[in-house]
Parts: sequence; structure tokens; C-alpha cells
Amino acid sequence: MSSPAPEPYVVEDCRGVMQLMSDGTVRRSADPPVAVEITADDCGVEWKDVTWEPEHGLNVRLYRPLRAANDARIPVVAYFHGGGFCIGSGRWSSFHSCCLRLAAELPAVVLSFYYRLAPEHRIPAAQEDGAKAMSWLRATAAADPWLANAAHFARVFVAGDSAGGNIAHHVATAFGKTGLGPAVRLRGHVLLMPAMAGEARTRAELECPPGAYLTTETCDKYCRLALPGGATRDHPAINPAGPEAPGLEAVEMPPVLVVAAERDVLRERNAAYARRMEWGKDEEYVELAGVEHGFFSRDPWSERADELLRLVRRFVVEHHDCLHLSRRVVLLHHSEQ
Repeated sequence: MSSPAPEPYVVEDCRGVMQLMSDGTVRRSADPPVAVEITADDCGVEWKDVTWEPEHGLNVRLYRPLRAANDARIPVVAYFHGGGFCIGSGRWSSFHSCCLRLAAELPAVVLSFYYRLAPEHRIPAAQEDGAKAMSWLRATAAADPWLANAAHFARVFVAGDSAGGNIAHHVATAFGKTGLGPAVRLRGHVLLMPAMAGEARTRAELECPPGAYLTTETCDKYCRLALPGGATRDHPAINPAGPEAPGLEAVEMPPVLVVAAERDVLRERNAAYARRMEWGKDEEYVELAGVEHGFFSRDPWSERADELLRLVRRFVVEHHDCLHLSRRVVLLHHSEQ
């Protein structure tokens, strides 16, 4: 009699919410690794879920400030959550709270797009979904009165946290300033601690303390799970400033705000990306002192989150009516801890 097949065991674990098993199956939990408290009044924002991509069951969570229903139309923010391309959901209280605050305090109509996750759907699936999401926005969102009555589709910004920031970069390079058409204009993109990697180690990666929220080892794990087979960390989807990445000099991109965290293992990669974007682009780089990777989504009601929201709000106000600005700025911003 043959012996029974061995029980599958965990090969890779992502913060306890996603596990890759030895037999190739993937186990996922619907619960986030850490729950975030949500205010009782939802910040004066109403929201609803809509399926934007039925083939893979991808939703978009739509947010609208209550006062926007009767006021002048306001900018649109297409938002992509973080999670190393492997975990995360717009349903998680952390990302939901971030979007509530963005909608209330910019103010803006916020569309929080779900996208396919690795390892079931490896890169560039997430970036492709980002581009498809913007095409969906162009084709169908204005037909929804719930959105159309509040949203100014000629003032669209794309934003993302961590992996979502990476997606936002690729959306901006795909569509530029005018690629969404005359009715939908991309005015800027906001990259919050965007997920980036590379084969050559940075000093921050070599010296990352083991107790950091995001470590070099965790970044490598996400790359193993998310990159296509045989790809290195210099894959252009994950290293847009690397040797394999296409040149951006000829791409007419909208203004960009890059926000880095001083204690983030990705800080030097974010800074290198910003330096590359200086050439012919309207770029602003902000580094916040004393915070780690993902501080906004992990504690969206903190004073440091307040500071971040002020930066994003200023950027949106400065650029929502501007098609081109000639200035090229690198701003190093340190706040009091």
C-alpha cells in the first residue's frame, strides 16, 4: 500500500494573511494583519463598491464627500493600495481609512481600485490592471450620476501607497498628460513610499535593522513571489530607475510628488527615482523624518498622517488647473519628531 501524500507545508508567508504552500496552492485570509479603527461618521464621506473588472471580480470602492453632492465638482483621485503586490485590499480598514481621509480633506472623489495579486497573478498583472482601471474610468465612470455630479474628470490624480505607488508610476508613464482623452485629464501622480527594488543593494538595504516594519528580507520575499519566473530585481516593472528600465526622457508625464520615509528601507530607491525624474519633469521629492514605511496606512489618524495629507492637498491644489509647469524641484522636508 502506498503511503499517503505528505501534507503541504508553508513555503512563504506574508504577514500571516497569505501563504504559499509546498504544493503550489495559495491560502489567503480576508482579515488584515492589523485592524485600524474607523471613525463613526466616516469623516463625512459616503462610499459604495462597484465591480470594475468582472472577469477577475475586481471592485473599486468609490468615495464622495457628503458636501460634494451639492457643491462645485471636485478633483478625482484614483488610488491603489499597498501590500508588496501580494496582499492588501480596499476592504481593509487601513486603506479604507486612508481613502476616507483623502476624500474628506483634499477634498476629492476617490476611487480605490482593487487589482490582481501575486503569486497567482505575477507582475506585470498589477501594473496592467492599473492601466485598465484608468481606461474604465475614462469609459464608464462619468456615466454614473453618483460620481458625475461631484467629480471633475478633467482634474484626475493617480496615487498609491507602496506597491500602489509603483502602479501609479506606471499609469502615469502609460497615459502621460493627455492619454486619457480630452474629457479625462491626468493632472498629477502621487507616490507614497513607492515599492521599488534592484539587484545592487543600497546602503539602507544593507543596514536595515531587523526590527523594521519593512526589512530587506521582506522586500526580497515580495520580489520572489511577485516577479515573473527568471526575472531579477532589475525587472523594469519593479526598478523604474534601473538599467533595464526604458528611458523616460521623451515621455510627457504629469507632475509627480514622491513622498519617502526617513526610516524606510526603500528611501534611497525613492530618492534615486526622484533624481531620475528631475530631467524634464515637474517633480517634487519630500522626505519625512522619523517615520517608517507604510506609516500612513498603518496609522492613518496620526499627526504624521495629518502632515502627509497637507502635502498631498497642497500638491493637488497647485496642479489641478495646470497642464504644464516649468519648475523642477527637489524638496527635502524634515519635520520635528
